[in-house]
Amino acid sequence: MPALAGPTAAPVAAARDQTLLEDALVAARAGQEWGFVVLYRDLQPRLLRYATALVGGDAEDVTAETWLHVAKDLRRFAGDLDGFRGWATTICRNRAMDSARARTRRPADPAEPADLVALADLRHTDGAVLDGLATRWAIDQILTLPRTEAEAVLLRAVIGLDAPTAARVLGKRPGAVRVAAHRGLRRLAERVRAGPDGVGAGHGSGHRGHGSGERRGAADV
Repeated sequence: MPALAGPTAAPVAAARDQTLLEDALVAARAGQEWGFVVLYRDLQPRLLRYATALVGGDAEDVTAETWLHVAKDLRRFAGDLDGFRGWATTICRNRAMDSARARTRRPADPAEPADLVALADLRHTDGAVLDGLATRWAIDQILTLPRTEAEAVLLRAVIGLDAPTAARVLGKRPGAVRVAAHRGLRRLAERVRAGPDGVGAGHGSGHRGHGSGERRGAADV
């Protein structure tokens, strides 16, 4: 029988991953390429999904600019792994906002739920509610939440930030982010329980924040 078989295996593996990422951050700040690669592989899928929710088809350009900024300034970064994730996410959000402003004269390119599903990385979740969200319909529900709630859910449940770090990204108080995430997850829980065809899924109800059938990226709210 493997030594790690049983309920302790997952926490031990998570602790090992955390240690590797912390070591990678130290190495990356010292200019070692392997450290940067490990950090990139850990965070990029979640950053890309977050940016896709904000700016749709411009997400790859946004995250590419984000990592260029990170690579340029990483030696001057001072903080732990959570701080790094928050710092990189703040850069990504700022780049997304710049992109959204730049495209105001262009046709909108909102995030499509199918794109988000393809980019999904739900290993880091904020409770059991997110366990059932890897579907086109469920991702659509996140995008129909009020903007503050949608971003709070994305930062807490997708990026994996704690409340104080997410609050710094959004420029809000940690308590306000906790409340927004809780409200967003509660709405999603109601819709998950009801299913795509249920009254809780937002069809004809007050939960659907952008009108009947209309879909937008969070940056367009």
